[in-house]
Amino acid sequence: MSASPAAEAVALLRDLGAAEIAHPGGTLLAHLQRVQDQLAAWDARPALRLAGLCHAFYGTDGFPTALLPLDRRAELAAVIGVEAEAVVYLYAACDRKATYPVLAEADAPVHDRFTGRPRIPGPGLRRDIAELTAANELDLARIDPSFRDRWGPRLLTLFTRFRPLLSPSAWSSCEAVLAER
Repeated sequence: MSASPAAEAVALLRDLGAAEIAHPGGTLLAHLQRVQDQLAAWDARPALRLAGLCHAFYGTDGFPTALLPLDRRAELAAVIGVEAEAVVYLYAACDRKATYPVLAEADAPVHDRFTGRPRIPGPGLRRDIAELTAANELDLARIDPSFRDRWGPRLLTLFTRFRPLLSPSAWSSCEAVLAER
């Protein structure tokens, strides 16, 4: 019997050193697993949970360390599936400064920091990026009170803007974590 995609992804993360990369709250691997757990607690579909576990494979606009170069996307897709890998890519590619202010607008582009080109994702991908962003940032806010104190008000403003894209559970967590002070 073969391992689950999540177990295979964790094995790949370990092989690529995620358990040794420092990250708030311990290691990158620990953070990625907490993000996956948060998405599971919000009852996210399996592909989004896998994307949460793997969201830093190509680095992100906020965490530049990449575990795989972009020319190896097929390797990650073989482990977690094409749908989950597409979310991982879009999350990693997202130029946050240009994209986040307009993400909730139906026809606004996601600016790809790798290609420099804009892309207009459908509503499902917009929800995925918003939900993954919330799970990621809320993990940091829970782990590091100084992060929450510094960025909490801005994140609450951002997630208020994202609210049409967030599940009720995600929005409730945003309020609970970011409004507590």
